[in-house]
Amino acid sequence: MTDTHSVADPFAQGVQQLDRRAVLRSAEIVARIRDDQWDVPTPCGAWTLRRLLAHMTAQHLGFAAAADGGPVDEAVWRETPLEDPRRAYADSVSRVLDAFAADGVLDRAFVLPWIHPTMRFAAPRAIGFHLVDYVVHGWDVAASLGVPAAYDDDLVAAAAEVAAEEVPVGPSRERPGAAFGPPVEPAGPASAEDRLLASLGRDPRWSPK
Repeated sequence: MTDTHSVADPFAQGVQQLDRRAVLRSAEIVARIRDDQWDVPTPCGAWTLRRLLAHMTAQHLGFAAAADGGPVDEAVWRETPLEDPRRAYADSVSRVLDAFAADGVLDRAFVLPWIHPTMRFAAPRAIGFHLVDYVVHGWDVAASLGVPAAYDDDLVAAAAEVAAEEVPVGPSRERPGAAFGPPVEPAGPASAEDRLLASLGRDPRWSPK
């Protein structure tokens, strides 16, 4: 089964650069983690920072393999303990950005087994999924560290556009370990970032303390 849907132009043509900027910003945030902070809590349920980084790293490697085209070994997506999470994440960032920048990548179809075991997703759509992940997970890391995520407004707007169209509300958000939870109502005046986070089950005012 091949997905023929893709994010409408001009977004589709700019999604690689939007995603690249989001991923590089996430790498800047991750680089601020101190060695004594790996076990601090995150907004992602019971996940510690170490566990969140394992997830983020595995997702980069999985998306990179999908971008290369052809069959993808599901083991590529498997989260494994990381001896040096900061270095592993930096390496995975380089891997996925190189894969997404390859000639002809927007003409490929991605296999994303965590969404569907056989469906092939149009590249702009798949990269849009990735963009949402790294704006939101970058915020997760920043919130755990008590620092601003500071994503540019256009990245937040792009992630919100994709999330509204592509991240359905339903039972999949309620299962243990789901990356995105049921929507919540932000408290008080809400920024665009607050509305995005709340739509994906985050409390924008979450703090580890």
